[in-house]
Amino acid sequence: MMSKKRPGLRKASTGPPKAEPQQDSAKASFDDRAFLASVGTGRSSTTFQPGQIIYRQGDPADAVHYIESGKIQLKVVSEHGKEGVIAMLGPGEFFGEGCIVSQPLRMASASATAVSTVVRIEKAAMIRVLHEQPAISEMFMAFLLARNVQIEADLVDQLFNSSERRLARLLLLLANFGKEGKMETILPSISQEILAAKVGTTRSRINFFMNKFRKLGFIEYDNSELKVHTSLLNVIVHE
Repeated sequence: MMSKKRPGLRKASTGPPKAEPQQDSAKASFDDRAFLASVGTGRSSTTFQPGQIIYRQGDPADAVHYIESGKIQLKVVSEHGKEGVIAMLGPGEFFGEGCIVSQPLRMASASATAVSTVVRIEKAAMIRVLHEQPAISEMFMAFLLARNVQIEADLVDQLFNSSERRLARLLLLLANFGKEGKMETILPSISQEILAAKVGTTRSRINFFMNKFRKLGFIEYDNSELKVHTSLLNVIVHE
């Protein structure tokens, strides 16, 4: 049986991450079981292993995906072969929503970075639900707006902040700093290649900063897990 979760709406900021205000009743009452049940036919659930591709850049955009569990990354590749991670998503979040606005082809590739269960909702089924159920349509619009805010914040981060500060911000976001007032262990330990692609720097620079953060007591990590401490905020506030 599917568990009840809140949608993955994330509030981004170009400055230090701040605690989010209490969610309003509309968001808090979102029931993903009811949402998925309302889709009826036109949906399927698949479990992906780490590294497994969900869809590739250039594939037909014919469905929206919803993450029940696990972690998903979205990555783009330029014509010259340069790669960039544009998003790292978790439970309660959608991806592939571009098909709703008649995007013909996937603009990025989606793959699992941990064991992940993903629900695929066919485009026609998703559009039908959005037309028939205003509450779900409102929730989905709120998600899209929150995603847009996150993308804008990431762009500003890339333009104006150093790679060290971008890495610190990314680690705090991955650890859900400011979300429900707690920090979380990032499991499994995310690879430095992925961090480098997301931050926009080299793996050697990421390795240098990670070692620096560990020596200063901001993070703890080994081959199986990564723990982020609130003291990492010092990098963002006092850089």
